[in-house]
Amino acid sequence: MIRRGMMVPEREFRFAEGEFLLVRKPAGWTSFDVVNRIRHLTGVRKVGHAGTLDPLATGLMIVCTGKRTRDLGTFSGLDKEYRVTMMLGERTASQDAATPVIERRSTGGVTEESVRQVLASFVGPGMQVPPMWSALKVGGKRLHALARKGVEVERAPRPVVIHAITPGTIAVPVVTMTVACSKGTYVRTLVNDIGERLSCGAHVTALERTRIGDYRLDDAMTLETFEAVLAPGRGKTG
Repeated sequence: MIRRGMMVPEREFRFAEGEFLLVRKPAGWTSFDVVNRIRHLTGVRKVGHAGTLDPLATGLMIVCTGKRTRDLGTFSGLDKEYRVTMMLGERTASQDAATPVIERRSTGGVTEESVRQVLASFVGPGMQVPPMWSALKVGGKRLHALARKGVEVERAPRPVVIHAITPGTIAVPVVTMTVACSKGTYVRTLVNDIGERLSCGAHVTALERTRIGDYRLDDAMTLETFEAVLAPGRGKTG
């Protein structure tokens, strides 16, 4: 948890409007759900987050309150790091486990060495086509709203930088890795593209954001803990 930009023990934490918080997003919650919960708990109306996580994803969110929301652009521009689990040999429309498998391919020719080589080939600057299942707008409509109707529209590629990919367990068809990347990178799409380069397809089965800039998940607080430490004052202070 962060208070006025400084680390403090949970037992000493006192919330005051105008701070930014490091929050652990649980699985199944949207980023808006997290913001709305903090708004409800604190009584602060002006609350925003610095980077969306998909509902199935977990991990670090930076949530700004009050006048600190002016810094959202600065926080959202920071590099990110993720722990990723991907399933080779299967593709989904959303590029993760949120939608059913739409294609299965053999992973018979995929080896640990070929996985390592392909992962390394994605490190560096590149172009990425945003997924249809995303909150981006085209013609004033969210892409995920169009995707749910079976509509696909052309999306312009965007520059991204993959700073590092560190393989974890490679037990085909399951691969784990840590990805450090620039803002605006869709890890789901990176995994999809890795699957295509391996000629077997792939999708994300687990995703956790572990770092935003120098802020780390280990220093974040769950919503349950935040509510517990806030309870004595039950609302904003300061």
